[in-house]
Amino acid sequence: MPSPSATLTTALPLNSVASILASMFCFAVVDALAKTVALQYPANEVTFFRMLFGLVPAVAICCRGRLSLTERLVNIDIKGQTVRALTLLGASGLFFAGLPYVPLGEAVALAYSETLIVILLAPLILKERWTGSGVAAALVGFCGVLLVVRPGGSQSSWWGPTFLLLSAFFGALSIVQIKRIRSTDDSATTVLFFTLVGMIITGFTLVFNWRTPSVGALLIMALVGAFATAGQILMTVAFRQADAGKLAPYNYTSIVWAALFGYVVWGETLRPLSLAGIALIVGSAIAVAASRKDKEGPLA
Repeated sequence: MPSPSATLTTALPLNSVASILASMFCFAVVDALAKTVALQYPANEVTFFRMLFGLVPAVAICCRGRLSLTERLVNIDIKGQTVRALTLLGASGLFFAGLPYVPLGEAVALAYSETLIVILLAPLILKERWTGSGVAAALVGFCGVLLVVRPGGSQSSWWGPTFLLLSAFFGALSIVQIKRIRSTDDSATTVLFFTLVGMIITGFTLVFNWRTPSVGALLIMALVGAFATAGQILMTVAFRQADAGKLAPYNYTSIVWAALFGYVVWGETLRPLSLAGIALIVGSAIAVAASRKDKEGPLA
């Protein structure tokens, strides 16, 4: 009889766990760095430089795969990838826009409510069926959202929660869209297309909203792009080796890192109601992920 540890290793490879934990750390670093510059520069500018500095590693990943860069671009699912890129770009830009108004841990938790929104969107877009457990988990999760946002409570501005919940909505749309993209487009192609589209669109918006960045700010935004791409690579590696449902609990370690960074850098603290709300969001999202048969993980 195999030992419990051996069974656990077989069910969930340790390198997958290490990859997803490292990925979540990278994304938390991205959020912390992004908040640093989002306090000084427009969200569209932060998003542009995130895409610009993430383009080189995205191209490098595609060149190392089994397909050449030309083959990827010739055979790409233009329509599916464009819809996915636009929705994810909206999620990214709105998240950066909401960061200055909300403690980092709360911001990341609200963004993760996208998993719950997927439950509502999937039957409408993918013709999946609602399940009692899924709807119940979503309701519990949205109760958690209300605790974090606290309507009528101490929110000094509604801009932050509004931007972040809109970000979660667009993030959910991008997750649903992943299932509608042709299976011939692998993760590397998807990341490259999103980065290219995001850079071009946000580049045009700089005409309307631009503030010349300092050398230090450019360095920070370069790190945002590098860590974001690294997180995408590590997440892809993790989901290739293990089911998304089994890895779901590890996804939310980024909230812990975000809360820690927020406390150390900005002195932010999470109130008891916020902590309770985050626990409800995370718990319900994990329950949803564990029960879903979808084996694909979203790419940020």
